[in-house]
Amino acid sequence: MTPEVYIDFINKFDVDKVALTNDEILNAIEDSLKMQGRGETEIEPRTHIRPRAGVEGHFNVLRGWIGGEIDSAGTKVVGDFVNNYLEDRPSEYGVLTLFDPRNGAPKAIVDATGITDMRTGAVTAIGAKYLSNKKPKILAHIGARGTAYWNVRLLCHLFDFEEVRIHSKRVESREKFADKLTEDLKRPIKVTDDWESCILDADIVVEASRLSKPEPLLKTEWIKKGALVIPYGTMSALEFSLPDIMDKFVMDDWGQAHGIFGALREHIDKGKITFETLHAELGEIVCGLKKGREANDETILFWHRGLSLSDIALGHKILSKAILKANVALFIFSKQSLTSVG
Repeated sequence: MTPEVYIDFINKFDVDKVALTNDEILNAIEDSLKMQGRGETEIEPRTHIRPRAGVEGHFNVLRGWIGGEIDSAGTKVVGDFVNNYLEDRPSEYGVLTLFDPRNGAPKAIVDATGITDMRTGAVTAIGAKYLSNKKPKILAHIGARGTAYWNVRLLCHLFDFEEVRIHSKRVESREKFADKLTEDLKRPIKVTDDWESCILDADIVVEASRLSKPEPLLKTEWIKKGALVIPYGTMSALEFSLPDIMDKFVMDDWGQAHGIFGALREHIDKGKITFETLHAELGEIVCGLKKGREANDETILFWHRGLSLSDIALGHKILSKAILKANVALFIFSKQSLTSVG
């Protein structure tokens, strides 16, 4: 008899109810990076689907497998539609599917819109944990939509910044973003009117802009010696000269370096950045195989494109916690029912 296959479906409301803590998110992603560094994972380069719908947008398809306690294969399809804000929608909608790697049976379908934001913020923060100075004073964040919130939230969870600055193109967007951060993080947020005043003298610079086409808005001369720069916008906002001032270049996965989009697309395509100039993948640093920051005056460039492994790890954590909560609720309900009968 063929075994029955039961597929768990976790929607956005379930994800919200699970309410992962900052530390749960960071630990899940850091553990997955360690496993990647130790070679206990498989990951394929992302692919893209560009529908002919007359809009600015595309779909990313990410695939991978994690061993160990997670022991799951997964595929995430996530849309990236830069003008969704005009309809008050998130820029990215995603769905994650988890599979049993031993027989291919589907295990779960998870709304990955929130997962995408959380895991991106976690990789940004963990990158800073290993690559920034130990006590960074100023955080500069460019961009106010989608993943931006979790970048700032998790960075502020790890570091006690003296100043947090944000900037985005639209005034209403950056003001709304600042208000939410101020309310949730219980700290002042400085809103700047331009890129330069946001970035100058910052110890950590995160570039998460939502450009419709490449435009070199982040000037190399604004980056101070010893800073950590983390760009990951779909379209590049960087000058071609940026790698020239860097002492180290780190990626989440070199296999994701090539493709159509990305903050360092031109730098890769024209040979400015090559595998030979890569210091390490982040997982190699996290698991101890290679060094991260070794001196306060090192200027470091960290480019993360987003890994299926992060989605699988966080999806697994959400699924496990949701099942645990459901079992506890069922136990309490059963106990109450027995008590009322008795």
